[in-house]
Amino acid sequence: MQFPLLRPRTLLSKKTAKDDAMAGLVLGVESVPDGLASGLLAGVNPIAGLYAYLFGLAGGALFTSTAFMAVQGTGAMAIIVADVDLNGRDDPARALYTLSILTGLVMIAAGLLRLGKYLRFVSNSVMTGFITAVGINIVLGQLDDFTGYESSGSNRVVRAFDLLFNIFQVDVWTVIVGLVTAALIVGLQRTKLGALGLVVAVFAGSAVAGVMRVFDRDIQQVADIADVPRSLPFIAAPSLGDIGVLIVPAVSLAFVGLVQGAGVSAGFPNEDGAPQNESQDFVAQGAANVAAGLFRGMPVGGSMSASSLMATAGARTRAAAFFAAIMMAVVILLFAGVIELIAMPSLAALLIVVGVGTVRPAQIASVAKTGAVPATVMTVTLILTMIIPLQFAVLVGVGMSVLLFVIQQSTRLRTRQLVFHDDGRVEEVDPPVDVPAGEVVVLQPYGALFFATAATLIEQIPTVTPTSRRSVVILRVRGADDAGATLIDVLETYAQELRDVDSKLMLVTDNSRVIRQLRVTGATDVIGTHNLYRSGPFIGETVRRAHADGVAWIEQQHAVDAEDGP
Repeated sequence: MQFPLLRPRTLLSKKTAKDDAMAGLVLGVESVPDGLASGLLAGVNPIAGLYAYLFGLAGGALFTSTAFMAVQGTGAMAIIVADVDLNGRDDPARALYTLSILTGLVMIAAGLLRLGKYLRFVSNSVMTGFITAVGINIVLGQLDDFTGYESSGSNRVVRAFDLLFNIFQVDVWTVIVGLVTAALIVGLQRTKLGALGLVVAVFAGSAVAGVMRVFDRDIQQVADIADVPRSLPFIAAPSLGDIGVLIVPAVSLAFVGLVQGAGVSAGFPNEDGAPQNESQDFVAQGAANVAAGLFRGMPVGGSMSASSLMATAGARTRAAAFFAAIMMAVVILLFAGVIELIAMPSLAALLIVVGVGTVRPAQIASVAKTGAVPATVMTVTLILTMIIPLQFAVLVGVGMSVLLFVIQQSTRLRTRQLVFHDDGRVEEVDPPVDVPAGEVVVLQPYGALFFATAATLIEQIPTVTPTSRRSVVILRVRGADDAGATLIDVLETYAQELRDVDSKLMLVTDNSRVIRQLRVTGATDVIGTHNLYRSGPFIGETVRRAHADGVAWIEQQHAVDAEDGP
């Protein structure tokens, strides 16, 4: 990958401009209420969500390798922001912008270091538990605005119970606005309006709220909590003093955004067949966050729903995202007063519908059927995400993914014995329990060899006994690119046990790094440099040579014993 920041992608093409402009129109209009809702979900000024969508779309479109990737706020990222104690900072607004910039810098670093390939180590069980909890959190986080009751409690679950215990204190008219909006969102999206039905539903619900306000029903609007400027924002300087406090949530935000962005990359191949690069898409999302932070927006990431909408609306290239940003700017400049009239329960209804859609029972059932370990990991991730701040839950989830990977790899190691027949055929059998006397035993481990599997290897290879004299054990290691200290200790100990009964260990490997590690650590002093065989390009050739050498060595030892006599 070349340095992506030095080669922003060409945006405009006469052949695709019309289609991209129409898709951008749809996405841009839809993104206005969606951006406000995202800011609301994050517990910040909804305008920060609006600006994040605008500048995130524009910044991401310049650098992404995936044409249909729309970089906007996501529910998971918004929940993480909500769990960060921004109000505890001296300047909460600048702390938010700083968080966006830090998130962007982490993403850019991940892209330049080509870390895209490591996302595969995040297990499906962890992500299912995490995304499910995010969906539930989205729903629970909007109950106050949906019902008009201000609940209290240490987290969303506790506040939900507080609402349940005080259910008769909800504002019926606020609930009606929310229910009308939710019903319209679900219904209109199934009509020819498609995604624009969401916009119509939010404004229709807000119109109902406006009528109620005429009759002195106090339905909260955007104008009650924020002023929508009639201009685009100026650049805001980050708060350098908050960097130390915000670095952990920035890393968590970057991780979640990149995982979701990787899903977009995988789900939307380029129409022209151009190659996609996850690491470059990391840089694109990072650039989008830096742009969002500089222009007073909250953190953003690759959005599956927005990308799907853009593709469905007929987008041809990444220019559609840029047109969407332009459309958002036009709406903000010309219709700021209308935006202020949007009802808060309508935005809450929008988020509740999104949250419900995020929970996928079929996926949960699939993970649960996979086995006890994945089901447990999914459940633990879900519970942790519900009860602790999300930025820490993300890090715990990553740790659990790594731990699960290590456990799975360590239990998958299987060692077989290769038996060479006179007719040239090679038979695989279970290895003997003990090393037999005067025989060559060729062992082939299948699976990853590293520190966690070293103990498993010891359990599976034949045990050296006092009767295991004049024997050769050949260990064939293919595919390992790093022996590691633990595995080297195991090999050295096993080689010494064989030497103690006048036998020896031979090692056949296709990696010079493993041989070099054995030499540097001094393990070859026990194994013997002449007992290390470097495999060539022809499979089986080197191990056959080692087997022949082993047979010859045993015959030589027997000859020596015969000469010495009884």
